[in-house]
Amino acid sequence: MKEWIDTYEERDWQTTTDGTVRYALLGLGWWTIDLSLPAIQDSDLGDVTTFVSSSTQKAERLANENGVDNGISYEEFHEGKAADAYDAIYIGTPNAFHLEYAETAAELDKAILCEKPMESTVERAREMVETCEDADVPLMIAYRMQTDPAVRRAKELIEDGFIGEPVSVYGNNSQPLLEMNPNTDQWRLDPDLSGYGTSVMDLGIYSINTTRFLLDREPQVVQSQMSSHADAFEDVPDERSGALLALEDGVKMVTTDSQNAHDDTQLKITGTDGQIELRPAFHGKAKLHLSRNETTVTVEHESFDAEDEMREEFDYFADRVLTGAEIAPDGRHGLQDMRIIRAIHEAAESGDVVEL
Repeated sequence: MKEWIDTYEERDWQTTTDGTVRYALLGLGWWTIDLSLPAIQDSDLGDVTTFVSSSTQKAERLANENGVDNGISYEEFHEGKAADAYDAIYIGTPNAFHLEYAETAAELDKAILCEKPMESTVERAREMVETCEDADVPLMIAYRMQTDPAVRRAKELIEDGFIGEPVSVYGNNSQPLLEMNPNTDQWRLDPDLSGYGTSVMDLGIYSINTTRFLLDREPQVVQSQMSSHADAFEDVPDERSGALLALEDGVKMVTTDSQNAHDDTQLKITGTDGQIELRPAFHGKAKLHLSRNETTVTVEHESFDAEDEMREEFDYFADRVLTGAEIAPDGRHGLQDMRIIRAIHEAAESGDVVEL
């Protein structure tokens, strides 16, 4: 077992240590202010120069409080105000607004880092991809797990044959949303803003995308069931969701998600010779639990949490923007997740098996 875990490469993706990408942050909610902003401030290749929010007054106030030079409204952003002050935008708004900000950024020739899921529907996500490709601007979807060292080490182990041939995957992501934010009118419970639903769009995407990244295999067939029970979830179909996905090469995946359950995140991949489990997987410091030949060990990174993951994500994006190198989780990668999420909802609604 020792030879499998001795190497723990960090930043195996880095190609430059020179240059700075200046960001405009759009959508100044708690995730952006409490996580994204300090992650960029702690990064090697990034700097925040502009805040964009619903009003100039709010943007300027938050900019002053956080030592950022410019605060502008969304309307002013669309008009191109302060465009010389930033090189790239980070979109952290509700899902259904991502496209319009990406379109303006493309017109302004700015690189784009867009939060996941990349939009509210497949059609709008596809439009974003085509807009960015036509304008030849970089588009990355913010899958922070793909730059987490624990996840990247798990991928190396799988590719090196640690688990043998992958056989099955189990992923769960759940959280008590209303304990975190008691507002029942929040956008994650509004299908016009969130998209197909709430649990799969916001939580299930972690299990789905991380599995795609780790195994380099795509789902081909989906079956699913979902239901909503609490009054706050009456407008969305998936307070609770469970899906079975058949991936390439016969790999079977079960994914369960809920926005109204005990906080739990895990991803377990079992092969013919061993098993790799990330627990916790998506919230908190990711831990690797490795099992092979009746031996189990736990590998934990000492410092990595969500802010650290975001820092790596921003530096990866900046590295690619500064060097012009190919971005791995690009718009088409994010579009595939949108297709999978739509298929899960279609399968639950129809009761049928849905092919991708």
